[in-house]
Amino acid sequence: MSTAKIAAKKPSVQTLEAGTYYWCSCGRSSNQPFCDGSHQGTDFTPLEFMLEETKQVALCQCKQTRTPPFCDGSHSKLD
Repeated sequence: MSTAKIAAKKPSVQTLEAGTYYWCSCGRSSNQPFCDGSHQGTDFTPLEFMLEETKQVALCQCKQTRTPPFCDGSHSKLD
């Protein structure tokens, strides 16, 4: 299995409207933390997630979280 590219060593904190989103799991997207199709040809697929209401979220950009797409602080353990 391939290893995801670390896009950033901090979460992307933003307020999102209710709706469906696609989180980049490969780390290659130029539209972090969202998928732009850059995973094509890899073992990765984007993670679909839905929000029922407008909400502030911290989305993982290091791609090491155990709670995707949300940050769990795993970036603090990276070199």
